[in-house]
Amino acid sequence: MALKRKPAAPSPAIATAEIISLRANGKPCRRTDYLAREEPLEIRVRGKSVAITMRTPGYDAELAAGFLVSEGLIRKRAEIVEIAHCQQGEAALHGNVLNVFMAPSVSIDFERLTRHVFASSSCGLCGKASIEAVQQHFPPVTSKVRISTKTLTSLPGKLRAEQEAFDQTGGLHAAALFDAKGKMLVLREDVGRHNAVDKVIGHAFMRGLLPLEKQVLLVSGRASFEILQKALAARIPIIAAVSAPSSLAVEFAQENGQTLVGFLRGNAMNVYAHPERIHARAAAMPNISQPQTMQAVSDSRLNGTEPNEPKRNKKGNLCN
Repeated sequence: MALKRKPAAPSPAIATAEIISLRANGKPCRRTDYLAREEPLEIRVRGKSVAITMRTPGYDAELAAGFLVSEGLIRKRAEIVEIAHCQQGEAALHGNVLNVFMAPSVSIDFERLTRHVFASSSCGLCGKASIEAVQQHFPPVTSKVRISTKTLTSLPGKLRAEQEAFDQTGGLHAAALFDAKGKMLVLREDVGRHNAVDKVIGHAFMRGLLPLEKQVLLVSGRASFEILQKALAARIPIIAAVSAPSSLAVEFAQENGQTLVGFLRGNAMNVYAHPERIHARAAAMPNISQPQTMQAVSDSRLNGTEPNEPKRNKKGNLCN
């Protein structure tokens, strides 16, 4: 692993710790290590606590806005008057309570919160009732936007080049929005992958850019059900992940019209749902059936192919 870079300037996303560095055949030495900061944030709407999440400080207003969009509590920029940290009591010292001030005419249905109000940085807000519950709030996407395989394969490199806090800590997830030509619109990092997604959605919301019907969401890790749900709330039609999707994420994408790409690495990728938005130079994109059963996965392994990696022919090229 490459050595971590020293931060050019103090960052709210980075903490330090004095450690002992060991090598198998070397002498122990003391040094300063740079850590991804993780702190709680409580989000309040009209004085009512709606969520507590463990996040990396920075872009808290975007995080709150993105969370409220993904929960279906807000839809238009004009519905929010201001988002500000609490300025009273102990909360003012720590900066860990955020107040969202809504326009007086906006009616808030707090019962639309379909999850518990506590979230951990690893799994997000847990306990979603079902895909059907989400669909009651957000209809499937119908965007006709298309993107080339060449453009898609260029995105991870662009994302990685902008992960400044990850370079310094090695401990942050990233999410980024791109247009169909591969231009990066925004990138955010956080200890929670779901927080990074909320931040980019919140960034777009605060600038009046929703719905994101022509954009691509790229995440640096795996694609979970929750990430697909958040993308659906923002109307994002194409979601790509450097790592694997979960089975529920694949099912969710198929049912909600979302193009889902996993293992986007080098010049290869796996397309798990709605391939019609991706155009390949060499050949037309085939249709995708329902998710593989366990028997189908077992059969593929017996035949020498691995379902989690793109199939290749004898020359090493991607199969048509």
